[in-house]
Amino acid sequence: MTTVGRWSPNKVRARVLNGTWVSPEELGGMVLLTPTSIAYTGTSATVGANGSVEFTACSSLSLNGVFSADYDNYMVAVRVTPATASNVGYRARLRASGTDATGATDYTFQRLGADGTSVTGYRASGNTFQMGTVYSGKYQGEMVSIYGPYLAQPTAWRGVTVLGYNDASIQDYAQTHSLSTSYDGLTLYVSSGANPTGLVSVYGLVGA
Repeated sequence: MTTVGRWSPNKVRARVLNGTWVSPEELGGMVLLTPTSIAYTGTSATVGANGSVEFTACSSLSLNGVFSADYDNYMVAVRVTPATASNVGYRARLRASGTDATGATDYTFQRLGADGTSVTGYRASGNTFQMGTVYSGKYQGEMVSIYGPYLAQPTAWRGVTVLGYNDASIQDYAQTHSLSTSYDGLTLYVSSGANPTGLVSVYGLVGA
């Protein structure tokens, strides 16, 4: 059990039972990470003081240096609002040293979708992870767990997307990338048009 402690520069401290002041990293949990650099196609993208990346009308956004040997597993939170195009696929790719992994059949996904009383599912392989479908003027959010992207082994990805389509619908993806390669970043992009605006945050999972 911990007791809420005091503020110090850019850190929240907690006091454990023996009176020691420790950081969230030492206690375990989620640590918000800052990319070493970003690249984008669109109007603008900036790294905030806390490490989250805010972007405006971007068809693609790459985060470099967010995965490292410091953590095995990660969580990515994304919110987007599309511009004019509708019914456009939102995608992601793993990235190493500034280059996306684009093998034609290296990504495999299993999808479950729920919209009203309709539930559908299918499996496919391709050159990208799936993040859902963006619709004009509709808010969308994703919460993604990525397992072992920096490890030189195949990477697993589990993402749940909440769509504004028909007021609320769900897309749930279990995905794998088959190559035993170490990746330090990822790219988010739309398959065509849309150019969404939003925010992305990458967290390292302590002790996971």
